[in-house]
Amino acid sequence: MQRSHAIIHIDGAARGNPGPAAYAYTIERRGEPLLEHAEPIGEATNNVAEYTALIRALEKAAELPLKRLDISSDSELLVRQMNGEYRVKNADLQDLYAQAQHLLRSFDSVTLKHVRREANRRTDELCNRVLDASMGRERGPGVAGKSARPSTSGRSKPVAISDERVRADCIACLHSAAKEWAASGGLGRLQPDHVWEQLWSILQESGLLKGQKSH
Repeated sequence: MQRSHAIIHIDGAARGNPGPAAYAYTIERRGEPLLEHAEPIGEATNNVAEYTALIRALEKAAELPLKRLDISSDSELLVRQMNGEYRVKNADLQDLYAQAQHLLRSFDSVTLKHVRREANRRTDELCNRVLDASMGRERGPGVAGKSARPSTSGRSKPVAISDERVRADCIACLHSAAKEWAASGGLGRLQPDHVWEQLWSILQESGLLKGQKSH
């Protein structure tokens, strides 16, 4: 790893949707101690927290200064949007997306890849630690770090997906999961809860979960 190169992990978390939220990032550079940072951001959605993590990490990387970045996030929605695979239809995310794209121009090269949550464990831990502190409580075993969503065992009425692009995004998510499951010979590394979380993010960002029309 060259001194101008860094490995970055980012994460955002919200307790509720929207609810108290926080972001975190880590920056690893050759010959330097691991840089870690996390902050609460008040009330926000999980997706806004994820984008805030990316923007703050890019701002810090530009200050250091760094030129080549390898960034990992466990938000498939953010990664696919930043890489041009998904459109950004939610108004709350469009400005954040534009900020992030502008910041990318400060670097010679940036790769942004999706990883499973267990590969992003440290930033997840940092997010939840500052959330617990900001809410004045210790984290218990039942406190989830990501946005609230219905249980997969619930009997709530399914969301009707009328938007063809949202439907296509959901199908692509499931297809990607099926390919990984097949490659690993079963559930293996990818768990159903993680897939459900990605689908939930897609539906949330489209506005369908608020009864809004996607645009």
